[in-house]
Amino acid sequence: MTAMAIAPYASWMLAQEARALLARLARVRPFALIEPMVPAAALLPQAQSAIEGHLAAGRRELGALVRSYLAWLDGAASSASAAEAQRRFTFLRLRFNAALTQFDLFNEVITQRSENENGVWLSGLDVVAADALALAGGYYTAPPVVCYLDRGPGAAIRRARTRLPGGGENPVAIVRVPRERMVGSGIASSLVHEVGHQGAALLDLVNSLRPLLQAMQHGGDDGAWRLWERWISEIVADFWSLARVGVTATLGLIGVVSLPRPFVFRLNADDPHPVPWIRVKLSCAMGRELYPHRQWDRIERLWESYYPPAGLAPALLAQLSALQASMPALVRLLARHRPAALRGSSLPQALGVAARQPERLSRLFGLWQRAPARMYRAAPSLVFAVLGQARADGTLEPEPEAALLGRLLTHWALRSTLDTAVLCGALTGRRGAAEAA
Repeated sequence: MTAMAIAPYASWMLAQEARALLARLARVRPFALIEPMVPAAALLPQAQSAIEGHLAAGRRELGALVRSYLAWLDGAASSASAAEAQRRFTFLRLRFNAALTQFDLFNEVITQRSENENGVWLSGLDVVAADALALAGGYYTAPPVVCYLDRGPGAAIRRARTRLPGGGENPVAIVRVPRERMVGSGIASSLVHEVGHQGAALLDLVNSLRPLLQAMQHGGDDGAWRLWERWISEIVADFWSLARVGVTATLGLIGVVSLPRPFVFRLNADDPHPVPWIRVKLSCAMGRELYPHRQWDRIERLWESYYPPAGLAPALLAQLSALQASMPALVRLLARHRPAALRGSSLPQALGVAARQPERLSRLFGLWQRAPARMYRAAPSLVFAVLGQARADGTLEPEPEAALLGRLLTHWALRSTLDTAVLCGALTGRRGAAEAA
């Protein structure tokens, strides 16, 4: 049976709906016009421009699709059925909803910048994240990183250049940090771990490590090395965090995975995260390799006193023992890894581990107590490493740490805002001089 041509009423109704989409699309305005915030809480220009550009391109594309549909509808009354016209409109509306999903995703990130104090601190965390991602060797072009707060103990990242809901590449890395960790040095552990996922992707670390881990499965305990391979993405992110903020990473990790005992010993081979008990011990082992110091033995004993393995099922004890037996070889493999992207450098060399040894961090804390201005001029990730080391040494209490970090985050946010203003002023001046010449 030949489908009947679309009736005038159906054509009119679908045209009304399509025009309504255009009307709603026109109300999706740039964030710069609708989000009130103090300048120090604003996104860095690179991130703001990337987000606004991505959403503007999406709005233009969607508007063109709606207008194209209206043109098709206007000329299709005699050849297309109402069912065909409805089918096309349904897919068009799905695209529209996907575009709104992307807007809402970024809206959640940006709206928090209007919160008193938290908005400025988030801008400061953007600066910390950018510093933790930057490597001196120029191995990659780092994407913008923006942070926002959410409930729950753990952090997460939506990496830049990955697919967004509804299609298209994410123009920025979006890091969700736990609200309950604001504000203390432990937040650096979560933040820099997530930054490590982005850095690992830029260097293709996981893919460069997998063949090495697979080769190890033929020379040792196959089960243990298969688990290390399954968990390697999270392990590399933990390694990155340790390399950038030192013992702060391990102490922060303990804060995240200190859960009821059954969860700490739950080994799920399908989970990309290592079993928490092993994960903390691995963090200590990696810390011992990167920063030889007696503190790692002390922290490891503390962790074992919190969660003694006595009483576990024999099969689980055997798996944990196999993982611990292979742990030194895994740590050496990571510390000596020289992926092609690093052009001959090892991971510790590229991440600047030599400059963040515990003794140096402790000396810097003493120096900064006498000359605080130097701390405000230092790299933000180094500052977190120093303060975390001071917490581990017992020379910095939680209350003054929280107050100090609040001031530092505010300073970094303000400094980045003023530096940007100066840069924009200089560029405007040069452009004006060139036009006058």
